[in-house]
Amino acid sequence: MRLSLISLLFLLSNAFSAAPNERRPSRFEFSQVHMGTKFNIILYARDATTATRVANATFNRIEQLDAIMSDYRATSELMMLCGRSGGEWVKVSGPLFDILGRSQELSTLTDGAFDVTVGPVVRLWRRARRTGEMPDEVGLAKAMQLVGYRMLDLDKKTQSVRLAKRGMLLDLGGIAKGYAADEAIAVLKRNGIRSALVAAGGDVVVSGPPPGARGWVIGIAPLERTNEPPNDYLYLSDAAVSTSGDSEQNVEIGELRYSHIVDPRTGLGLTNRISVTVVAKSGTVSDSVATAASVLGPERGFRLINETKGASGLIRQVTAEGLRILSSIPKDAQGPTFGSSR
Repeated sequence: MRLSLISLLFLLSNAFSAAPNERRPSRFEFSQVHMGTKFNIILYARDATTATRVANATFNRIEQLDAIMSDYRATSELMMLCGRSGGEWVKVSGPLFDILGRSQELSTLTDGAFDVTVGPVVRLWRRARRTGEMPDEVGLAKAMQLVGYRMLDLDKKTQSVRLAKRGMLLDLGGIAKGYAADEAIAVLKRNGIRSALVAAGGDVVVSGPPPGARGWVIGIAPLERTNEPPNDYLYLSDAAVSTSGDSEQNVEIGELRYSHIVDPRTGLGLTNRISVTVVAKSGTVSDSVATAASVLGPERGFRLINETKGASGLIRQVTAEGLRILSSIPKDAQGPTFGSSR
């Protein structure tokens, strides 16, 4: 489940937050809970009737995707697919096949640091966060036998999927919300909304900027969970940003703090204090690459971000020497106080 690390700060001056000019679109905000998190939509429209109609259409699309991709719903298409694991080919919907194809591409690129077959292990760590106890070694070993992206096969001609081993479980938590935010922006654009923002926890996708503004102003929350305002800001237009980290979802067992982000290669929650922010052209890319980079660690993760077409990133890591920061975010996307924490 994606962390709510990105604070949305819309520092809009009276020149465009108010409505002194009747020709200028007005700002409307909507929110609903889907995929286990709150989806917020901010859009600019001519009137409340139009705004409400388009927002409802957008939430309907998000709800459709939730019904397809949720691993919490026993009746979702994803869970129905998992229920037929064990070597049977299953024809799936376009969105599910699409997101699994994108996931497999990143799995191959990262040698399994990103792997949606990690579901059996994720479930053990969800229980560990509730109980405060490490997953049972025997149970973890059995779960790891069901993890491996090479056991997930896709057939483009028939749009079919095969899970090689019975008991395999897919978890799309590292990509689905970004994908849904992309789809939401697409619905807004098709309905004539040119300036909009969709936020799903730590995943944000925007179209054109608010009227009269340079871009949407996005604040990146501090690495440590705190009530302090963000130190780093971004100006974004027709882009996406995702932040992955453990400030809100973790468990302390013994002397170690384990993140909710699990390394599919080891079956263990991450223990390095790291926060990864990725800016990209789509939420699907920013969401999944942020997750993968967190697992890979600062050096390899930063390289992955910079090798991803159209992407840039900010990695912050707590070390014995203090806070370490790696950034490749272009200067023209940075807010006035970007990097003040350095």
